[in-house]
Amino acid sequence: MRALVVDDEQSITQLIAMTLRYEGWEVETAESGEEALEKIKAQAPDVAVFDIMLPDLDGMKLLSRVRSEGWMFPVLFLTALDSVEDRVNGLTSGGDDYVAKPFALEELIARLRGLVRRSQVAHAQQPDPVLRVGDLTLNEDSYEVERLGQPITVTNTEFELLRYLMRNPGRVLSKAQILDRVWAYDFKGKSTVVELYVSYLRKKIDSGFEPMLHTVRGAGYMLKPVS
Repeated sequence: MRALVVDDEQSITQLIAMTLRYEGWEVETAESGEEALEKIKAQAPDVAVFDIMLPDLDGMKLLSRVRSEGWMFPVLFLTALDSVEDRVNGLTSGGDDYVAKPFALEELIARLRGLVRRSQVAHAQQPDPVLRVGDLTLNEDSYEVERLGQPITVTNTEFELLRYLMRNPGRVLSKAQILDRVWAYDFKGKSTVVELYVSYLRKKIDSGFEPMLHTVRGAGYMLKPVS
């Protein structure tokens, strides 16, 4: 099992990480929301612990960002706030569980195990991971892309761009939205990188076929099935 522990108190992250590693887990740690997002982009965990009080994004905003990117791994909030309102806010924002500081390590580990078990059951009940728009398919598990059964080789960035477009078929997505979703949210590059990667992707998915990837002047880009 892979876990991500996000807390700006090193003593807490080290304690949780050490305990989980002793239990045989692979553990990554982060001290800020920005660092957490970078680690998630590199490899999404099976479960995560988010402290609500972080130096940049608070834990709820971090979770909102994670969910908007399409990552659905379970998240346990860890915080010094323990009012009923705080617990309700944490759970209704998309969190899966809530533990207040100070906490018992045994309880925290047991809750994480329970979240992973429930997540695995839910995943087993989900439909196949293939996105389909017209004759174009993308497999989110195997990272395979095909059009009319013909395999298309894409880079990781091209895959993420195509996945975002395929999750929003027929919708115009601005360059700003694409930068925000496909690249790290703190990416300081210019929108020209979007134009460049759209060009790369268009050559791969539309070459020899009727175009699916369209430029909407002054607005952005849209992927739609061939009518």
